Amino acid sequence: MNPSFAVSLDSLSGWRTTLGKRLDETARFLTDHELVDTSAMVQMAALRERLGNEKLVVAFVAEFSRGKSELINAIFFADTGRRVLPATPGRTTMCPVELAWNQDEIPALLLLPIATRLEGQSLAELRKQRRAWTVRELDVDDSEKLARSLQEVTRTEWVSKDTARDLGFWSDTEPDDNPPVDAAGRVEIPAWRHALINYPHPLLKQGLVVLDTPGLNAIGAEPELTLSLLPTAHATVFILGADTGVTRSDMGVWRDHLGGHALSRFVVLNKIDALADPLAASGEVDGQIDKQCTETAKTLGIPIDRVFPLSARQALAARIANDDDSLRESRLPALEFALGSQLLPHRRQVLEQAVLEGVQMIDNHVARRLGDHRRQLAEQMLELRGLRGKSAGKLRLMLQRVEAETAEFEQCTVRLQALRLVHSRMLKDALLGISSDRLREEVGQMQAEMKASLLNLGAKKAFIALCARLRALLDAAGKRSDEIRDMLGASFAKLNSEFGFGLALTRSPDMARFHEELSQIEQGYVQYLGLTQAVRLSQPKFMEQFRRMLVSKLRVVFENASGELELWNKAASSQVDSQLRERRRNFRRRHESLERVQTAASELESRIAELETHDERVQGYLSRSRELLEAMRDQARAGPVSISDAESLGMHDVVTPIRRAQTA
Repeated sequence: MNPSFAVSLDSLSGWRTTLGKRLDETARFLTDHELVDTSAMVQMAALRERLGNEKLVVAFVAEFSRGKSELINAIFFADTGRRVLPATPGRTTMCPVELAWNQDEIPALLLLPIATRLEGQSLAELRKQRRAWTVRELDVDDSEKLARSLQEVTRTEWVSKDTARDLGFWSDTEPDDNPPVDAAGRVEIPAWRHALINYPHPLLKQGLVVLDTPGLNAIGAEPELTLSLLPTAHATVFILGADTGVTRSDMGVWRDHLGGHALSRFVVLNKIDALADPLAASGEVDGQIDKQCTETAKTLGIPIDRVFPLSARQALAARIANDDDSLRESRLPALEFALGSQLLPHRRQVLEQAVLEGVQMIDNHVARRLGDHRRQLAEQMLELRGLRGKSAGKLRLMLQRVEAETAEFEQCTVRLQALRLVHSRMLKDALLGISSDRLREEVGQMQAEMKASLLNLGAKKAFIALCARLRALLDAAGKRSDEIRDMLGASFAKLNSEFGFGLALTRSPDMARFHEELSQIEQGYVQYLGLTQAVRLSQPKFMEQFRRMLVSKLRVVFENASGELELWNKAASSQVDSQLRERRRNFRRRHESLERVQTAASELESRIAELETHDERVQGYLSRSRELLEAMRDQARAGPVSISDAESLGMHDVVTPIRRAQTA
């Protein structure tokens, strides 16, 4: 790809890799010295997983014959020396195609048969069922074989109109959008429902995912594509023909599936080479291109700087020939620069915020844990220093006092048992309202309301009512979470004052993020649930697929909310358990110290020295942990740097993973 986007993505990947290494180093130090409990380790593992597997999804959307596959070839596959994705005139890519790289899998083309639409299962469910897919291994070292293998995504089948209608490719109410029919009355439809290409391209290895979608008819037939894949893409490149501008079908795609989402949109006017006129001056052609850009921006209601005229065919040929002048004339670098300068900084900000919040959580946890430990050490040292010059009788009294304090402290176990029971019951009540069972009940109610209306014309109203109920459930969970925090706060205060604990609570989970995710889903669905989809929704199989896909989408939101709530509560519980163990260990150490001193007077100074050394070691742990965490903060705030800048600064931990990815 053009250096602007490739280098930006390289830098982002290197930054993530460096942050991941710093997090690994910090986690090893903290676990080796037992400075974190299980809940903190889980949170660090989740942050590490996010840094390592962060995806950047760019969707390419176009009607047929707009040059979309050629544009993807020019951006990603020019290094093979030929076209890889089919890009001949007419209909080429017939099903949605995802290009990504999973290092745990071999390079392969995975194809999902179109007949799976009749089973009602969503794409999210079928992704987990490898047996449902046809797998073709790819020879990435032979561009000819690779191109022939990928030609499979263009394969079609001829079926009856009834079958095409059941599969969502035939509409009696909108005949203009129907596919071709042969002399026998059969309909041509795609052979595959979805295709996954696992390809070891350097940028795909760094987390880039390319979604290649076919025309309006195919998009509308697959609810999950419209309501899940496209809305969650971080950027969408919408391709038009420079010679045609915005056609009626183009406008249908934009209006129904793209225009309403508040996401990054990049509009491409492809095939500017088709406007070349040997009888016209070059300035006239440039004027035509500028005029087409202005009209396109006005028609779609977007800023003109989001419209990029280019020639994908010329760009691909230029890259294969290594012709920089022709590449500049193709104008492709302008699009790639926009992707790099506008899209990637946002992803960096999101990750930076996640890292800073995670580091703060770890810092608070370690400081609280070591602070409590140092407090107990100080109590022991004060106690032992007070024994200097004391008699054996005094030592016996001290031992008796420690035993009495231990027995008194153990009375807290009754209080803790009651606290656990109350906490468990309150948490169960909080999670019940956002459980998968409750979600299915609410979606079932929506489905019943849809069926009660003629041709599902009340679908939008029923769905809006569903979202209102789901928001109420999230609000209720948030309210119960606050009640749990109030209960724990009061209980912790009593335990701290009566039994010497050092318990503290962090901020309870914020449900606002899940409200926002629910609103994004609602926005996409409300746009989808218009009159144009009423006929499709009246078909039982389509409605079942729609319902399962909706449940799958909403389940992610509710499971994340439930998981965050449960993790916060586990962190609070584990804090009690860890401090209970530490307090018991402290009483045992006090008792052992006094026994040793009672046995030999020389042991007193030795034990005091041990405690002082241990306290210094704990202070060193705290200092080192904060040093590691501050380094992570600095790295997160600094953001990505270019390869040249990193090399000049001697930042080999940034440069090495980038170079390795490029040469792999």
